[in-house]
Amino acid sequence: MTTLRIYAPASSANLSVGFDSLGAAISPIDGSLLGDVVQIEPCDQPFELESVGYFVRKLPKEVQKNIVYQAYALFAERLKLRGGEVKQLRLTLEKNMPIGSGLGSSACSIVAALVALNQFHDEPFSKMELLEMMGELEGRISGSVHYDNVAPCYLGGLQLMTQSLGNICQPLPFFDHWYWVLAYPGIEVSTAEARAILPKSYTRQEVISQARFLGSFVHACHTHQDGLAAVMMKDLIAEPYRESLLPNFPEVRQGCKDLGALSVGISGSGPTMFAIAPDLEHAQKLSSYLEKHYLQNNEGFIHICKVDNFGARALK
Repeated sequence: MTTLRIYAPASSANLSVGFDSLGAAISPIDGSLLGDVVQIEPCDQPFELESVGYFVRKLPKEVQKNIVYQAYALFAERLKLRGGEVKQLRLTLEKNMPIGSGLGSSACSIVAALVALNQFHDEPFSKMELLEMMGELEGRISGSVHYDNVAPCYLGGLQLMTQSLGNICQPLPFFDHWYWVLAYPGIEVSTAEARAILPKSYTRQEVISQARFLGSFVHACHTHQDGLAAVMMKDLIAEPYRESLLPNFPEVRQGCKDLGALSVGISGSGPTMFAIAPDLEHAQKLSSYLEKHYLQNNEGFIHICKVDNFGARALK
């Protein structure tokens, strides 16, 4: 087996309306890679791992705590149960995603590593088997198994977490003409911290309303009603509590809506926020506004994106 390079794109989970049940893969329209890359190649040692890239300084120093090493260990364990044996190999993680960004940073590393390992070993595991491993590894980081980042990152598009009838998720039709303006302010919000801030219970009316929003959103996707879908992207579960973790979020959200954003919300657990634009002109105006009013330091960035329908893939 020759050298492989696997790219796993960023993802935006929840989409406001689907807490822990919706996620979309996203890529910049300028062709740049917003996501992690894992390179795998034969090696004369049993195993080697190297981490490179701008955000590598925030990774754990101990190899065993690196999520790519944990992906390797889990893959080797599952392969052994199948009667197989992991090959001698070298993994290189190109850490291009900021940690704790709300863009599926850990999911990018997990997905790229497992897809690379599976292809390097002639694909012993099915998509759903591999996805189950991805969810397990994601759970080790956030404290609970959830698939709303790893599923779209791996499979592409907009994914609904069904977790039934043999499928962890199923794709939803979506609106390819929408532009996603993603703004990462340059600060970190851990998934565990963002989950801890949520209340232990919700009122009956909140549960009923959120179910109506999600059901209407899914219906709008299938019936190509982009206006209805945008209106239904509301969150009573997480955003009212998490907005305090984000800089000036209520004011910036209103500013985006005043500029014509169809929907504005927190990407995953934050601090990245998204604003959906109906066309490129609006997207560019939103990008300029967010650059002035939301970025906190020189590590922040803004990308104009569209939904990535390809998911994890080999790079030439």
